[in-house]
Amino acid sequence: MHDVVIVGAGPVGLALACELGLAGCSVVVLERETETGSPFRAAPLGRRGLSAASVEAFYRRGMLESLLTASGTQEMFGAAPEPDAPQRPRFGGHFAGMMLDGSLIDADALPFRLPSPAQESLATDLEAVETVLSEQAAKFGVEIRRGVTVTAVSQHGEGVLARAGEDTYEARWLVGCDGGRSTVRRLAGFEFIGTEPQFTGYTMLADLADPERISPGFHLTPTGMYIRLPGAGYFAMMDFDGGAFDRSRPPTRDHLQEVLRRVSGTDVTVDEVHIASSFTDRAMQTTAYRRGRVLLAGDAAHIHSPLGGQGLNTGIGDAVNLGWKLGATVRGHAPDGLLDSYADERHPIGAAVLDWSRAQVATMRPDPYAQAIQAVVRDLIGTRDGATHVFERLSGAWIRYDLGSAHPLVGRSAPDFALEDGTRLGDLMQDGRGLVLDFSADRRLHASATAWEDRIRYVAGTARNDLGSGAVLVRPDGVVAWSGDRHPDAEAFERAATRWFGAPATAGPA
Repeated sequence: MHDVVIVGAGPVGLALACELGLAGCSVVVLERETETGSPFRAAPLGRRGLSAASVEAFYRRGMLESLLTASGTQEMFGAAPEPDAPQRPRFGGHFAGMMLDGSLIDADALPFRLPSPAQESLATDLEAVETVLSEQAAKFGVEIRRGVTVTAVSQHGEGVLARAGEDTYEARWLVGCDGGRSTVRRLAGFEFIGTEPQFTGYTMLADLADPERISPGFHLTPTGMYIRLPGAGYFAMMDFDGGAFDRSRPPTRDHLQEVLRRVSGTDVTVDEVHIASSFTDRAMQTTAYRRGRVLLAGDAAHIHSPLGGQGLNTGIGDAVNLGWKLGATVRGHAPDGLLDSYADERHPIGAAVLDWSRAQVATMRPDPYAQAIQAVVRDLIGTRDGATHVFERLSGAWIRYDLGSAHPLVGRSAPDFALEDGTRLGDLMQDGRGLVLDFSADRRLHASATAWEDRIRYVAGTARNDLGSGAVLVRPDGVVAWSGDRHPDAEAFERAATRWFGAPATAGPA
């Protein structure tokens, strides 16, 4: 019996496997596809944007350099920036195809942001992400079995059975990370609700007879939207047909040409289509993320338009949030309610991302009402406040979990505090434990923290920029669980540590 069976070896399943492996769990990943390579996962069709929050997750587990190399980015930011270095993002992103001007973003208005090697988004592809995560998972002894199609899931008192053909896999827990058409979601009886699609989208690698008619970039038009990546033969189109075409039949050259002509307003000719697929903006979410010993993460729990890469980033956020909580549950030191806090924290995030996606689709609709909204949105994102607000949503900086504290730092991703010796918070989180940074002159929390030394790493020292905090307790997922003032209260720290990490292993020194 394994501790956890994960169904699906995409980025979310692999990220979760890495977190569980780091926590010391025995994990097997079951993947339906027999091979790892696919043109839909490699660039350019597999091209995705990782938000700053997702890049940060790789950084905190020591995988950022490998990810940059796999993504073809030799140097992303250079040396780690100093605390007082300029913080303006280089990349803005877009809302409904309307591009942000990065020079308008007010970095000082972004909450509790410190310079970091992982403070910006990253253009990558699914193949690169999966390669890095697979290599990391292998270091922890995670087993990945390919060509395994799960056909039945059943629960008993202390575990879960997953059947695939003649084989049965037994574990204490099972997590479905098997995508938008999740088999686990259906077999385990999760309710999946939401809104029906407004458009059919297409991606294709194609040759045009007259490529000069289609200019590179994002183009929001009166009849839809199209995207062309320069030099790659990559095109994407959104055709507002109510999702009628999606996967009803393979898209032919003639059909793709018709759609491209309609949404671009040109008489462009498609010479040859090398590969193509379709998708929709259907926005659905499960009402729960857990049923007994079965949990869901990523697209298995929520689907929506892929514009902006929000699905990949939301899924990685799910995996990072769930991993340490399920790991603590398996190891037997999780406090009551810790595993349930996964859904409490992540379900509202998924719902908000679905609404963000719906808002973009509504803005893109080819009708006079949406075009009037587009004019308003263009004006708003052309302002400093408007551009900053949209960037905050795209980067993940907006996410703050309600952890029951009024302190403005609690519930947010921890800033990358830099200690005087050059050590950064991200360097201290690679072992998967929680972290307490004690900035107080008298190391006030040292005696208390030793009681959790198997689960919380204690580090004392002066920070180059402590943002006014005397100490911070950071969960393994990088979220601030507690923050103290210049003279941190040891009893308040102990309450927070008990809440998130369980009872202390030792009483600690007198």
